[in-house]
Amino acid sequence: MCNEKSGWVDLQVNGHCGVDFSAPDLTESDFLRAADELFAAGTEVFLPTLVTRDAALYRCNLPLIRRAVEKHRLERQIPGVHLEGPMITAPGAHDSSLILECTPENVHFCHHIGEGFIRMMTLAADAPHSAEAIAEAKKLGIIPSVGHHLAGYDAVRRAADAGAPLLTHLGNACPNQIGRHENPIFAGLAESRMTAMIIADGHHLPGELVRLFFRVKGADGIIVTSDACSLCGNAPGEYRLWGNRAVLESCGRLYNPDRQCLVASVATMEMCMRYLRSLDFLSESELLKVGRTNALKLLNLQ
Repeated sequence: MCNEKSGWVDLQVNGHCGVDFSAPDLTESDFLRAADELFAAGTEVFLPTLVTRDAALYRCNLPLIRRAVEKHRLERQIPGVHLEGPMITAPGAHDSSLILECTPENVHFCHHIGEGFIRMMTLAADAPHSAEAIAEAKKLGIIPSVGHHLAGYDAVRRAADAGAPLLTHLGNACPNQIGRHENPIFAGLAESRMTAMIIADGHHLPGELVRLFFRVKGADGIIVTSDACSLCGNAPGEYRLWGNRAVLESCGRLYNPDRQCLVASVATMEMCMRYLRSLDFLSESELLKVGRTNALKLLNLQ
């Protein structure tokens, strides 16, 4: 779908084909193998994403990824890391025992141990000091994205006022039962200053809701992400991922039956864009926007 000179841009890739970027045994060679396979699958630029883990793992994996990228001159294709947590309030498939308070001090701490290679950070907009944390992230050159929270209209508005331009996979990472009128999904849709990332794998959001998001945000206000994980390419079965019992169905749905939540995805960006195209309501130029151009603009890449 993307022209032959360019590929898709993915802002949230947790791992690929057996390689988990949040694993304690991650190696540079494993990371580079996963990156090569992602490039071959049609993703041109991506942000390796680490979920909520402890400081010891961040101290190891963040510099490891930076070294691998710099050593092999991949800064254009991998311009930094997306830290999805630990400063969240709605854990979803994350380990709730490892969540940190959302404060400027903790943002600065993560930036320090990440050796300046964190390009994006997901923060909870409903945390008491979220606005200050967002401002600190901006000051450090990190793109603040809000999500994994229960934020209502006022909290999301304050996050936008503080400079957050993005919503992390809107429609997911919140409880199955939420408020009828005030909830993080409606609040994110209502905030026109924020672009919505969505996981278009055919499982995280029903097609009707995808259409609704586009009616509200338009193609200029949406970025597609895969939320891919290390189980991409695996056969259906039961696995362990980030402390979850993860059941992979033959249709590609990956979920935790105990928590009743999805656990990332096993889709590539090419698969997500193919699904989005199958919904048959977007033009080719709009597909290019949501799968590539909008994300490049956010990353300030040409």
